Amino acid sequence: MTAKRTARLAVLAALPAALLSVAGSAPVFAEEDTPAYQIDLEQLNDSGSKGTVLLSARGTELTVWIKSEGMVPGQPSAQHLHGSTEGHDFVCPDDSADTNGDGILNNTEATVHYGDINIALTVSGDTDAATSGLAVDRMPVADKEGKISYKRTIPVSQDVIDHIKDLHVVQHGIDRNGNDKYDFEGAGKSELDPKLPQEATAPTNCGEVKGAAVGSVPVGGIETGTGSSGAGGMSPGMLIGTAAAASATAAGVFVVTRRRMESTSRAAATSAETGGAA
Repeated sequence: MTAKRTARLAVLAALPAALLSVAGSAPVFAEEDTPAYQIDLEQLNDSGSKGTVLLSARGTELTVWIKSEGMVPGQPSAQHLHGSTEGHDFVCPDDSADTNGDGILNNTEATVHYGDINIALTVSGDTDAATSGLAVDRMPVADKEGKISYKRTIPVSQDVIDHIKDLHVVQHGIDRNGNDKYDFEGAGKSELDPKLPQEATAPTNCGEVKGAAVGSVPVGGIETGTGSSGAGGMSPGMLIGTAAAASATAAGVFVVTRRRMESTSRAAATSAETGGAA
C-alpha cells in the first residue's frame, strides 16, 4: 500500500460516518471568512416537519440554505425570517401559544412569540415582508416526498446583519386532515387572508439561531434540536452534504474544515512514509 493511499484512508477514517454517507451529493462550502449561523427547524402543530438552515453573511448580502422534510408534498411553503432588528427578544412558540384552544397554532397566535416577518424567503422576485409575505406563488414547493431544498442570496439591510442572531426561520403549511393538500376542510379559512386555507398559512416549523457565529463557537459547540453537539469544534469552511441536512435534527450537522482535513492528510502521509522507511 502506497503512502498516498494510506494517507487518503486515514483522512476518511477521521471523518464522521454520517458525513461519509453523503458521498456523491453536492456539498456546499461557505467562504472561510464569512460568518455562518446554524438553525435547527423543529415542528409546530404536530406537523412532523424538521430541517436545518444555514445563514451566511457577507457584507449586506445574506445567503440562506434550507433543507427541510415533513412538508405537505407538492404544496408551496411560505417561509420567512421572523424577529426583530431592534433588540427585542422573540422565540419559537410551543403548544401553549394556541390561546383560542382550537388545537391549531395559527400565525397570529404564533407571531406574538416569533415576531413579525422581516424577510420573505421567496425563490424569486423581492423579499419585502409587505409585498411578498404571502406570495405563495413565489415560495418553494415540496417534492413528492415532502422535502424542500432552498438556497438564495439576497440583499439585506445592515440592521439584519447586525441582529442576525435575533432572527429565526419559520416555514408554513400543514395538512390537518391528511389529504396531501391545503384545503378549507382541514382547518377552515386563514385568519390572514380568507381566500387562503388555514392549512396554508399555519406554521409548520420554527428554528432559532443556535450558539454564535461559526468561528466563535461556545464551549460544547453549537446546539442542535436534539441537545447534542454534532459539530464538535466548528470553524469556518463549513461543509454540508445535501443528504445529511434532512436528518440534521436527529444527528446534528457535521462540519469539517478544509484546514483540519489538510492537516490530517499531511499527518497521515508523514506517518505512512515513516512506516514505509522502517
